[in-house]
Amino acid sequence: MLAFGVSRTVVREALSKLQASDLVETRHGVGTFVLQPRAGGMLRLDPGEIATAVDVLSVLELRISLETESAWLAASRRTEEQLLVMRQALDEFERNVGVAGDTVAPDFRFHLQIAQATGNPYFADIMTHLGATVIPRTRISAIRNLDRGSAYLSRVNREHEEIYAAIARRDPDSARAAMRIHLTNSRERLRVAQEAAQSLAADASSS
Repeated sequence: MLAFGVSRTVVREALSKLQASDLVETRHGVGTFVLQPRAGGMLRLDPGEIATAVDVLSVLELRISLETESAWLAASRRTEEQLLVMRQALDEFERNVGVAGDTVAPDFRFHLQIAQATGNPYFADIMTHLGATVIPRTRISAIRNLDRGSAYLSRVNREHEEIYAAIARRDPDSARAAMRIHLTNSRERLRVAQEAAQSLAADASSS
């Protein structure tokens, strides 16, 4: 912030983009570390999925607005019982990583429980209405293909754990920031893949 004369928000957005590109990894309470390049880890979107990607990006924009505030409120208002449900969802998610198990259901359950922990029923109503389709990999085959290796899901799980830890210690600002990083990472990965697919489609039509 001092070196470049920018705000904390700008730094967080920059780190989110680096995380989404698998260039750095943030560990709570420790710091942010540069990662070794990972071959084959890039999200490659088929040009045929551009329309779906546009819709998923719109949903992610909605989720960033909705769920960052949900996380803030949940950290202030959650009960021990609600925290336990979040923990159980994350434990199930982790058990299913790398064994071809279902990670979508516990993923959605974790986010839905955060909405319920706000104490405001409208947050949960919106999440329930959207359903599990808010999870990008339910609609984008390229993301599902990434699930065949555990690296992508492990990263998602680490982001979930950051959110959970902030809610568990009743730290609203950190919960909001962790949720924003998590959803911004998803949006950035998909945005880059969408732009690459659009470029590929344009090249194909002009040749």
